[in-house]
Amino acid sequence: MNQPSFVIRRATAQDAPSFARIMGHPDVLPGLMQVPYTSTEIWQQRLAENLTPARADHLSLVAERAGHVVGTAGLHPAAQLRRRHVAMLGISVAAEAQSQGVGSALMQALCSYADDWAQILRIELTVFVDNERAIALYRKFGFETEGRHRGYAMRSGAYIDVFAMARWHPRPPALAPEPAA
Repeated sequence: MNQPSFVIRRATAQDAPSFARIMGHPDVLPGLMQVPYTSTEIWQQRLAENLTPARADHLSLVAERAGHVVGTAGLHPAAQLRRRHVAMLGISVAAEAQSQGVGSALMQALCSYADDWAQILRIELTVFVDNERAIALYRKFGFETEGRHRGYAMRSGAYIDVFAMARWHPRPPALAPEPAA
């Protein structure tokens, strides 16, 4: 069986309808830290802001298959000065495209960007403890569970626990040794 191919590219404001469609889907929304009733306008504003020079360190990606957006992902820097080596990860896959390699393609792109270009040593995320497919995906890319936050976020009228997971750069950059004089 052939592995489906995806085009991974930076998201633009024109992708806003796809972000709203994917993240607002009733089978996708419960696994995210988003709220119901998202809109194209909300995503147009967020995506446009991420393309400004002031937010160049925010990376928003989409996965396209046959010209159709089937997944979204992002790396966003930690806000504190002393945590500039850290980025937060978010990802969503369209309901009709789950378990088809979309998440892996997006994760590969994010990890490559973080490791090879962005000076990121640590990627962090939270994931609902019952989101087994997402947890398996994160582990596949080297994320480890660092703890459990009790009652972390409300979902469908109940406070749900999440795992705090993180991935360290597998080959942290270092200066090459000085040549012998």
